[in-house]
Amino acid sequence: MAYSWDNRVSFVIKYLYDVDNNGYLDERDFACLALRATIVDGKGEFSHSRLQEYQHIMMSLWEEIAELADFNKDLLQDGKISVEEFKQAVQQCCVGRRYEEFPQSMKMFIDTNFKMVDMNDDGVIEADEFRFNCIMRFAIDDVEAVDDAFDRLLSDDDRRRGGLTLSRYQELYAQFLGNPDENCCAIYLFGPLSEFSLE
Repeated sequence: MAYSWDNRVSFVIKYLYDVDNNGYLDERDFACLALRATIVDGKGEFSHSRLQEYQHIMMSLWEEIAELADFNKDLLQDGKISVEEFKQAVQQCCVGRRYEEFPQSMKMFIDTNFKMVDMNDDGVIEADEFRFNCIMRFAIDDVEAVDDAFDRLLSDDDRRRGGLTLSRYQELYAQFLGNPDENCCAIYLFGPLSEFSLE
């Protein structure tokens, strides 16, 4: 169950988007994501111009997700997207699709996420960067499980390069959200998953 499509989408909600951990998505989450991306990108330094760039990316993503996920048309009333609404939106716009077919702002988020994981800016997510990202995101007590997840992600080309390039990360991210198969290597993109409760 840890690598089921449903649980993978739950992971994305809980550990990538719902920054304030209140169980739903709202505009504040994406404002927080913009600031987080600014600080991570600047390696601790703050830049107003960088913040404006990330605010554009994250607010565009919020607006796109809100439009796709507001099935009951109550967003204007409460400003919130429920977990189920988000899952329906992901199913509608991501399942069975390649990265190139994803909504534009979601692609921008994926690319931004790659930059945040690629801490040394060399264009490749290496084992140490993957490991750091995993342990900073959720509770893990076994580094070997993290290293095993990274190893399972890698193709022979990835191994020759020493990790994941942006194009490979894009492909894996699209499969993580868009491929319900629990046997694809993309299920390990964020490390060893557990079953996640969103309540």
